[in-house]
Amino acid sequence: MTVRLSPATLGQLPPDIERPSYERSTVRKGVVHLGIGAFHRAHQAVVFDDLIGRGDPRWGVRAASLRSPATRDAMAPQDGLYSLVVRDGAEERTRIIGCVTDVLVAPEKPAALVEALAAPETHIVTLTVTEKGYKLDPATGSLIEADPDVTSDLARLDRPRTAPGFLVAALALRRTRGLAPFTAISCDNLPENGRRLEAAVLAMAERCDPALHDWIADKGAFPQTMVDRIVPATDEADVERLARRIGAMDRAMVKTEPFTQWVIEGRFAGERPDFGAAGVQVTADVAPWETAKLRLLNGAHSGIAYLGAQAGIEFVDQFVSDDIGVALVEALWDEAQATLAPPDELDLAVYRRALLARFANRALGHRTRQIAMDGSQKLPQRLVAPLLARQEMGLASPMIGLAIAAWMRWQAGRDDAGERHVVDDPLADRTAAAWAAAADPADAAHRLLAIDAIFPPALAGSPAAQQIARWLGELVRKGAAATLAAAVGDQGR
Repeated sequence: MTVRLSPATLGQLPPDIERPSYERSTVRKGVVHLGIGAFHRAHQAVVFDDLIGRGDPRWGVRAASLRSPATRDAMAPQDGLYSLVVRDGAEERTRIIGCVTDVLVAPEKPAALVEALAAPETHIVTLTVTEKGYKLDPATGSLIEADPDVTSDLARLDRPRTAPGFLVAALALRRTRGLAPFTAISCDNLPENGRRLEAAVLAMAERCDPALHDWIADKGAFPQTMVDRIVPATDEADVERLARRIGAMDRAMVKTEPFTQWVIEGRFAGERPDFGAAGVQVTADVAPWETAKLRLLNGAHSGIAYLGAQAGIEFVDQFVSDDIGVALVEALWDEAQATLAPPDELDLAVYRRALLARFANRALGHRTRQIAMDGSQKLPQRLVAPLLARQEMGLASPMIGLAIAAWMRWQAGRDDAGERHVVDDPLADRTAAAWAAAADPADAAHRLLAIDAIFPPALAGSPAAQQIARWLGELVRKGAAATLAAAVGDQGR
């Protein structure tokens, strides 16, 4: 029987496995992370581990799950240790990350998480809770006070349920105790993620205590960030493969690519790590970086996901393994690039080549269906925003329109082979209702475009909307593979 990864078994690992270079008992808990998932473990936690390894023990991570105990249950028997497996083609490197001191499960002991956030040694709070976790209306940006968890937080802030609720409760406690606020850093893949987090926190604070709202607004900090690393979901085959390689079972492992990037706005409320020493870029303006990433990497990912999954293509690398897939990606990038104003440090030609190489990394096993999740939350910034920008410039956007139509087709819940799939999306009921009421694909497109949480009124009745409806008709009649092949052929003429 394979032993479990733990401090006791670290010495038994093969010599090529990188271990923590520091004494874990000396690590302090300067960071609290909300939403401990695979992305955090492959991205921000690695940075904090690097900082500790460079001799600054202040940045140990107390992590918290706001919903399920699954990650806690995977990490607790390992004393927070887990493997970071970096795959690049045939090469694979494994590193044991030791910066996570413990994992809290918020619904079990909400007061314990509030106390962790309010602890004097907590200076940085990071979040990966997805857009849904901010409890903001996508159309208006206001707090969704009708949400049951928000309603509960506003009534009983001593037992928070939401990410904004936990932050407000902890900040209230810090203020009472005479402590400075922490710096709250959103690491979700959203435009203006810091502003959104700040808006959610301030809105809840205003409803609970206007004086607290003013204190947070004056002394708090919610910097904008851009995060980038491809982190596919781990499956049982990955766990078993790693166990054979290192001789220990690791239920919390994550797999990822060599590339990683973190850009943070230089706005902090108190003590901060030397982020630059760990390769993080601190800048005055994150917006050009995040816009380029959202519209190039993420926009192409969404196009690949919906067209690929609809056509039965399982992995991203398979999609870009032939000329048609590459041609779609390049055409999407050509359209999106016209809407960008990149910083001087970002060479878009070099960036595009690097992205294509990352997409082609077959060792990652990045599933199209994983990317297809929560599309209603992702489309506005990835595809709709560049479409509208091009519309204002008087430019057509045929490939962006095709990608949006592919998302619409995916919402019908059946792929081109006739196989049913679950539409994993917070607006799945609304998109299903639109398809159920539609007389034909054009009508379905019209009904889906009327969902104002995704599509603004400026798109209704436009040439772009008409083109999306035509693409949806093609996808229904001919399927994704044939429609894509014809679309790429038309682009080449």
